[in-house]
Amino acid sequence: MLGFMALIFLGTCLFMIPAATKDRHHLNFIDALFEATSAVCVTGLGVVDTGTTFTLFGQIVLLLLVQLGGWGFMTSGILTFILLGKRIGFKQRLLLQQSMNAFSLQGIIKLVQKVIVITLIVEAIGAIFLAIRWSQEMSMGKAIYYGIFHSISAFNNAGFGLEPDNLSKWVGDPTVNLVITSLFIIGGVGFFVVADIFEKRNIFKFSLHTKIVLTVTLILNVVSTLIIFALEYNNPATLGSLGTTEKWWAAYFQGVVTRTAGFNTIDIGQMTPSSLVLMVGLMFIGASPGSTGGGIKVTTFALLLLALWSVLTNKQDINVFKRRVPASQVFRALSIAVSSMIFIFIIFFSLTITERGADVTAIIFETVSAFGTVGLSTGLTGDLSHMGRILITIMMFIGRVGPLTMAFALAIRSNKVSKIRYAEEKILIG
Repeated sequence: MLGFMALIFLGTCLFMIPAATKDRHHLNFIDALFEATSAVCVTGLGVVDTGTTFTLFGQIVLLLLVQLGGWGFMTSGILTFILLGKRIGFKQRLLLQQSMNAFSLQGIIKLVQKVIVITLIVEAIGAIFLAIRWSQEMSMGKAIYYGIFHSISAFNNAGFGLEPDNLSKWVGDPTVNLVITSLFIIGGVGFFVVADIFEKRNIFKFSLHTKIVLTVTLILNVVSTLIIFALEYNNPATLGSLGTTEKWWAAYFQGVVTRTAGFNTIDIGQMTPSSLVLMVGLMFIGASPGSTGGGIKVTTFALLLLALWSVLTNKQDINVFKRRVPASQVFRALSIAVSSMIFIFIIFFSLTITERGADVTAIIFETVSAFGTVGLSTGLTGDLSHMGRILITIMMFIGRVGPLTMAFALAIRSNKVSKIRYAEEKILIG
C-alpha cells in the first residue's frame, strides 16, 4: 500500500508542474491526485482530457505511471534491484510472492523477469500494428507515438486515449478493434496464464488456474458480446445507426472491455439501462489474479459459483476439471467478494450524499468502474465535486491494492493467541 501511495504522490507532484499541461496552468492538487491515482491504479478515469490537457511531458509521465502501476509496485521495485545489480533478499521475495498472489517462493524472481519480458514484447507488437494502421491517416511520427501510447495503455488495462472520444472514430475498424482487445485481454488474463501457455503449449497440461481463467473469460466475453448486441441493436445513440458489421465490432468491443480496460468505441452514457447494469456486473467480476486488471477476479467469481453448486447438489468437496479445491480458498474468495461489496456500498452511499442530483445509475456505474479499475464512465467523472473526486480516488486505490489488502491494513489485529475454544452451536441460515 505504501509503495502505491509513493508512486501516486510522485505522479501528483509531476502533474502539478506547469510543464505537464498545455496551457501551462498546473492542475490543482485534487485533479492531479485523481489523474495520478487513475494512472497508477491503471483505471483510466479522468477529470481532464488526456490528449488536449497534457503536454508530451505530461503524457509520458502518465504512461510511466501506467506501466509501473500495471506491473505492480513490488515488480517495479524488483526490476530496479535487478538493474542496479543488488541482491534480492528473502523479505523482498516474500513480499513479491504476496503482491503477485504466487503459490510459492520458488522461481519468483524468474517469474518477475518473464512478466517484464512478456510485457515489453506484447506492447511492442501491439504498437507496431497500431502504428502501421494509423500511419494511413496521420504522419508516421504521430502514428508511432499513438501506437506506443495506446499499446501500453491497452496492455495495462488503463483505457487512457489521446482522442476526446477515445476510440469512437474507429468503431468499425477491424485492426484497431482486434489489436486493442487482444492487448487488454492478454493483460487481463494475467502473467501466470500467459507464462503457463508459452511453457506448456498443451491445453491438457495447463494448471487448474489457467484452465479456469481461460474458460470463464471465454464464456463471459461471448455472453456479454451477444447480450450487448441484442440490447443495443436498435438504440440509435449507440449501435442503431451502424451497419451490421460495425454493430458486431462495437458489441464485441464493449462486451470484452467492461471487465478490464476503460476504452470505448460508443457513447457509454447513451447505452440502455439494461446494458449498464450488465456492465456493472462484469466490472465487478473484473480480470484475473496476477494481471493488470481489477475486480474480485474471475477465479473468485468461478469459485463462488462452484461453491454454490456444491451446496445445491449436497456435495462436500468443490471439484472442477478433475481437481478438488481446498475449502480455505473458498473462504478467501467469499472474504474478497464480501469485503468488495462493503467498500463499494460505503463509497456509493457517500457519493449519493456528495453528488446530489446525479443519476443513481451513473453513480453506481462510476463506483464499480473505479473499484474494478476499468475506467468506463457514463459522463459523471468530469462533473464530480471535489469530495466526489476524493471518494472515487479512494475507490480506485482500494480496487488496485485489493479489498483484502485494504481490510487487513485497516483491521485491528492482536498478537495474543486465544487459549479458549468455545462450544459449538448452530444458527439458522437462509
